[in-house]
Amino acid sequence: MTRILESRRRAAKSGSATSIMVFLHGYGADAADLIGLADPLGEHLPDTLFVAPDAPERCAVNPAGYQWFPIPWIDGSDPAEAEKGMSSAIADLDAYLDRVLEEEGIAAERMIVLGFSQGTMMALHVGLRRDAEFAGIIGFSGRLLRAETLQDEITARPPVLLLHGDQDDVVPPASMPEAAQALQDAGIDVFAHVMKGTAHGIAPDGLSLALAFARERLGVEGT
Repeated sequence: MTRILESRRRAAKSGSATSIMVFLHGYGADAADLIGLADPLGEHLPDTLFVAPDAPERCAVNPAGYQWFPIPWIDGSDPAEAEKGMSSAIADLDAYLDRVLEEEGIAAERMIVLGFSQGTMMALHVGLRRDAEFAGIIGFSGRLLRAETLQDEITARPPVLLLHGDQDDVVPPASMPEAAQALQDAGIDVFAHVMKGTAHGIAPDGLSLALAFARERLGVEGT
């Protein structure tokens, strides 16, 4: 049985949404951490609804925030429990995405999923194993989990934009080229960008590229 994820939302600026962007936050954060991106992005994506769910579990090391699954080398959890937690979170996120698409009456091909850190891990894992293909996936400062099973499990190949700070001391910058190679090997169009001088975060140049990617994938014209 899946858990229902609480969610924040920002309506489309135009008042009529024809596309959706989903923000998936990182370990120890919550939906509020990313939903503010709807303000700068929404100015240039006027017909896009923005939603951001809280991950399903309270974070072990930051009870004020949430986690998609435990991280043994951070919280001391058992690796087997972490794997079990990830599998449960995958099912929860799948159900959440299905519910949002159904409630809004918008097709998956009009959805962009943007993740940060652990949210990127979830976006990549779930987005490449769904029946209907998203318009695209944007991943900041994350990594590709269970890469060894991707070739056998992949069912969708949306284009992917990966962005990573070269000063990241939480998720190693090398995680980006490793993920890009594995995704390309699986037949996915991958675009990658290094945010120079950036630690574990989202820099203005990265956000600008994310916006351009989303506009291109959603067919948004004009300025």
